[in-house]
Amino acid sequence: MSRKQTPRLPPARNVQPKEHDPYRRRFKTGDAMVCEDCDVVFHHGQWYWGAPPLCDEKGGLCPACQRIRDRYPAGTIRLHRLPEKYRDEVLAMIHNAEEREKREHPLERLMDIEDKGEELVVTTTGIHLARCIAGDLRRRFHGGVEVRYPKEEQFIQVDWAL
Repeated sequence: MSRKQTPRLPPARNVQPKEHDPYRRRFKTGDAMVCEDCDVVFHHGQWYWGAPPLCDEKGGLCPACQRIRDRYPAGTIRLHRLPEKYRDEVLAMIHNAEEREKREHPLERLMDIEDKGEELVVTTTGIHLARCIAGDLRRRFHGGVEVRYPKEEQFIQVDWAL
């Protein structure tokens, strides 16, 4: 007696709505654009540092400069109970992470570092820079980092306490 084989269904797909990021370009343009504030170049769907190609250029602001102007961060890092003896080291780590990321990803920049006594609040223009800073803090101080990505937003929140 043979058993009937039931057809297998494909695995269920978890369909997520597209992330809403008002600063992300929805289409590629044929022309190059050079940011009026920072001189980063957008051409063929990519942002890069360097000379613009030999074609028509348009002016405007890159998403990072627009976020800075609008004061609308993509990442927030809160450093709670930061001891004074580690303050300079942590600030150097933050600036080194920005330089490292900005070289390869021009839209990943620091927006502001706000000193609130025992707390520092760092805001970034991209989620990747905030994630890199969180990773550096976790490696140097062995934990204490909590990373949250709010649902349906292109945003990251990092909390760190020693």
